[in-house]
Amino acid sequence: MKVYGVVMAGGSGTRFWPLSRQFRPKQLLNLTGKDAMINEAVARLKPVAKDGIFIVSSKSQREGLLAVLDESIPKENVLLEPVARNTAACIGYAAIKILKTCGDGVLIVTPSDSYIKNTEAFTSALSLAAKTAEEKDAIVTIGIKPTFPATGYGYIRYEKSEEPVKRVLQFVEKPDLPHAKEYLSSGQFVWNSGMFIWKASLILKKIELYLPDLYKELVRLGDAVGTAEEGNVLETVYPEMPSISVDYGVLEKSDGIYVVPADLGWSDVGSLDMIEAVRPSDSDGNITVGETYPLDTHHSIIYTGGKPICTVGVDDLIIVDMPDVLLVCSKEHAQDVKKIVEELRAKGKEELL
Repeated sequence: MKVYGVVMAGGSGTRFWPLSRQFRPKQLLNLTGKDAMINEAVARLKPVAKDGIFIVSSKSQREGLLAVLDESIPKENVLLEPVARNTAACIGYAAIKILKTCGDGVLIVTPSDSYIKNTEAFTSALSLAAKTAEEKDAIVTIGIKPTFPATGYGYIRYEKSEEPVKRVLQFVEKPDLPHAKEYLSSGQFVWNSGMFIWKASLILKKIELYLPDLYKELVRLGDAVGTAEEGNVLETVYPEMPSISVDYGVLEKSDGIYVVPADLGWSDVGSLDMIEAVRPSDSDGNITVGETYPLDTHHSIIYTGGKPICTVGVDDLIIVDMPDVLLVCSKEHAQDVKKIVEELRAKGKEELL
């Protein structure tokens, strides 16, 4: 059985504004100081997804994506959604395209914007998951062993066993703190990483069963793959696809799902405060990028894309200075940055987005 990688890269990263913009979103940024996040995701997949890696992104992000994307990814492996339709459509599009052009195979589906420190453990977990997906013809996911009672992640409860691959009992939405503490102490929960492994044929069967309206449009698209009409059909059918997550639309309705618990040094770099997970801090707990002069400043993130930033006597701030806009935010409100994006859009400030 062949193994393919599918990197979901169509998000807009609104909680990472103003670093992340509509046409150059978070996954195209070099946040670690090494490479763009999408290229780091591709590099992590290469040892396992030996038969090809596909990128699913947005048509509006094409120029920025191709400017930074690893040159080893063929242009024909870059799939561009005309409009955003959530993860079920994104994954269905990749599955039907791969099935029609390459034949059936195991798909390793990952986000483009996660940070993973332990790449060797990641390779081992993916290899085991791909083997399980092939042998059992089952849905497999990677679960992150929790290190603290996180309330910002979904959880997966699994059946206790000595086997490295566990049977999933339940997907759990983001919990409140008491439940998160309970999950952590039980030793029977992992964080939902948003990484899925399954055969292309299997996920399409699941979509047909649970999301028939989506499947109908995917069949129309699949019939056009490889023909002169493929582009026109894509533009026509994609806006008709329902917008729903694969978690809610498929996984929560399915049984016989497996999880590989793994300790990967993983972080969902979802908001600006999570830069702490990918960059080292100084002796005062500050993370600085660019010309900065923090005096009596602690546990702050200071990022300048141009002029120097000087701070005196402040703690727990996020400061991002871009040529066209300045953001100052307390770290405890980092998740609320997306509200600024909504406010700017409501006021017609599209040039800042």
